[in-house]
Amino acid sequence: NGWVLASVVVLTAILFSLGGFINAVFAKTFDDVSIVPTFVLLPLTYLGGVFYSINLLGDFWQQVSKANPILYMINAFRYGFLGITDVSVFFSYGMIIAFIMVFFAISLYLLSHSRGLRA
Repeated sequence: NGWVLASVVVLTAILFSLGGFINAVFAKTFDDVSIVPTFVLLPLTYLGGVFYSINLLGDFWQQVSKANPILYMINAFRYGFLGITDVSVFFSYGMIIAFIMVFFAISLYLLSHSRGLRA
């Protein structure tokens, strides 16, 4: 499972770098950068199945967790290390790549339409 682990590390790095770029474009000051990790990323991490299997959650919270991109990263990492997962590894790859494509499109739009960026 080493190839799975290596590829998920690369895809996760791409996704987080795109998210960091989007965060940086919207931040007006250096202190604004910490808003997203504190109020968005931290709750997503706890709801992403890092410390538990999402199969232990009720049906409603399982569906909420499946909208979380961190769930798919965590499950792909778990498969790479342990060989077990709550969600199909191929579906996890698909969701990670889909979120990368969405974040990339948003980043391109912000890069071409933001007034605060210098050439």
